[in-house]
Amino acid sequence: MRGVLRLVGRKSSLRWFNSSLHLLIILILLQDSASSSIPQSSCPASSSVFDLFISRYASARCSTAAETKKGNPLLRHDEGLPQFQSIDVDQVKPGITKLAKDFEAGLEVLETKFDGLGDGVSWSEVSDPLERLEAPLDYGWGVVVHLNSVKNSQKLRDAFQEVQPVVIKTTSRLSQSKPIYTAVKKLKMSGARLDGVQERLVDSALRQAKLGGVELTGTTKERFNEIRLRLASIATQFSNNVLDATKAFSLELTDQRDVEGLPKSILQLMASSANPDNPDVDNGPWKLTLDLPCYEPFMKHSTQRELRETLYKTYLTRASQGVQDNGPIIQEIRTLRQEKAEILGYPNYAALSLSSKMAKNVDNVWSLIHGLRDKSKEAAQRDLKQLQDFASSQGFNGSLQLWDVGFWSERQREHLFKFNDEDLRPYFPLPRVLEGMFNLTSFLFNVRIKPADNTVETWHEDVRFFNILNENDEHMASFFLDPYTRPAEKRGGAWMSTCLGKSELLNHKPVAYLICNQTPPIKDKPSLMTFREVETLFHEFGHGLQHMLTTVPYAGAAGINNVEWDAVELPSQFMENWMYDAGTVKTVSGHYETGQPLPGTLFNQLVKARKYMAGSAMLRQLYFSAMDIDLHTSSDHWLDVMKRAADEYTIMKPLQEDRFPCSFQHIFASAYAAGYYSYKWAEVMAADTFSAFEEVGLDDRESVAQVGKRFRDTVLALGGGTHPQQVFKKFRGRDPSHEPLLRMYGLI
Repeated sequence: MRGVLRLVGRKSSLRWFNSSLHLLIILILLQDSASSSIPQSSCPASSSVFDLFISRYASARCSTAAETKKGNPLLRHDEGLPQFQSIDVDQVKPGITKLAKDFEAGLEVLETKFDGLGDGVSWSEVSDPLERLEAPLDYGWGVVVHLNSVKNSQKLRDAFQEVQPVVIKTTSRLSQSKPIYTAVKKLKMSGARLDGVQERLVDSALRQAKLGGVELTGTTKERFNEIRLRLASIATQFSNNVLDATKAFSLELTDQRDVEGLPKSILQLMASSANPDNPDVDNGPWKLTLDLPCYEPFMKHSTQRELRETLYKTYLTRASQGVQDNGPIIQEIRTLRQEKAEILGYPNYAALSLSSKMAKNVDNVWSLIHGLRDKSKEAAQRDLKQLQDFASSQGFNGSLQLWDVGFWSERQREHLFKFNDEDLRPYFPLPRVLEGMFNLTSFLFNVRIKPADNTVETWHEDVRFFNILNENDEHMASFFLDPYTRPAEKRGGAWMSTCLGKSELLNHKPVAYLICNQTPPIKDKPSLMTFREVETLFHEFGHGLQHMLTTVPYAGAAGINNVEWDAVELPSQFMENWMYDAGTVKTVSGHYETGQPLPGTLFNQLVKARKYMAGSAMLRQLYFSAMDIDLHTSSDHWLDVMKRAADEYTIMKPLQEDRFPCSFQHIFASAYAAGYYSYKWAEVMAADTFSAFEEVGLDDRESVAQVGKRFRDTVLALGGGTHPQQVFKKFRGRDPSHEPLLRMYGLI
């Protein structure tokens, strides 16, 4: 999913320099996909995508007239959670416009006040009025951004794109305010007794102010702001092109031979897509789409090689042709990011991005990538040879092609481990998975999760709402869950983002959005999840737990705020590991017809299968990471960069027509630019973290609970108030080691 920064005091707030960085959208890469699919995400501290978002973690009172608030829900920042059912697209432009005007008027008053501050300025003098100023626009724009991701329509897109420049200009005015910047510098030099979290947040704010252009002047400042506006606009266009290209393709199948080998679950999905009112699973028609719940199982199970080839080539060339061609946008984004970096005094955009991350510099990122490359590449070469030998032994003639790998790897996995993804689905109905995940959370972290459906408004009938209660049964946080795919209006992937953040000043408890795109219920069957969908849910819930279980009193460092981006995936990837614990799987699984948990023999095979083609999976991630860094340090055309990375980090070379960067939303329409390596950086820490539980024995519930408490008191509680290196040491007692990760995948 994060580098989202905020500076807020116990009874005060100081987060203004980071107001363009606050929408946190955390995504998980579906690593087992046989395609080049990259679900969309989350956020380097200076990412251009966050130049188009502002924080919305708090609400307070503002000058908006009561009668106006009654007419426009986007202005009701002081009335609790968003009233989604009352929001109309026609309210976006007037609502955001008014909020922006009120914001600018309030800023002028505040700047005048700050000009009169002496050298002995206090934390609350600077912090409190800033948070109150930001809150209304934070709230209204945050709702619009969220709806644009989960209820996308052409009308909403148009409104979003019309007001987006207004928001960017307004927040730029704040982030580049010299009076406020001077006030924060005075605070740092005042000798005021700041606690450790406050000191860290002051330093973060000053650094981000510089990255936001506060020290720029004249035409340089004008050009910098032009770049921010343009990057925001074309990032949105990039994302829209991917969504439109994905929706544009469908293939209606009517011949039984075209669906040979497909499991019942995918046939039901395809039949429902072809004829929602009266699907005929047995006789069709069946609609084939590029939506991941359809695409991935088709590539794994279809016996029709020509159809697999067609689908594969269509998928990897999404958004690379005609009016949806993202190729020119890629080049423009790279050019503008490079110019932005140079304006700020950095040699390239990667150096700018890494200046606020744990890795610090490009050399350290290459050290991580190269350190994992050799072992994973050697293993990936063995994987491919074994796969080719297996396919040949089963009657396949010729060399495997890219559209064959998913199909034959699934057949080999079935042969080796005696199960496939479809065998697992019946054991993972969503209601049982949620119950088990909540039970695990209660055991590890001493909280209780309680359904609260129908107590709040939601944006879709499938969305659920839950409250989290502490050990004293007191409400401490809440979250929305939007689990199912809706390709016509909801972008792909999975993410956690913030509805409200913790703020003691504003007396706000944290509320999260957890968004997935899993298989929906079909007729009388509940949502039967693939194992990877279960892992994805655990992943996003891990992000949510860090957001919701924070104990930091300052909103700027509560939860994920102010956490270095390459550390933010730690709790999410940590949570995935519990799906390889026998006790957890017994709790999480239950056959939708019989209620019986996943059989032990099947679970044992599942654990063994985790290491299956692990070298190939890791090399694939390193390929994306290397390409990302090269794209943001080199001026070569993006196709040349892609080829260079492929030469070193792939065993089967991409097709000549491969254009997967045109749908690589992580780095071109989201927050992983020069930061995609963060998945592996954090996975090293996550594997090492989970090994602490393994060391005490996963069956030793008392010891596991003690380690769980330590995890909650450090990783989940300390948030961005302490550097993640120190947080890890507090939990583990030492620096992270690569060995647990390599051992987990059988690479040592």
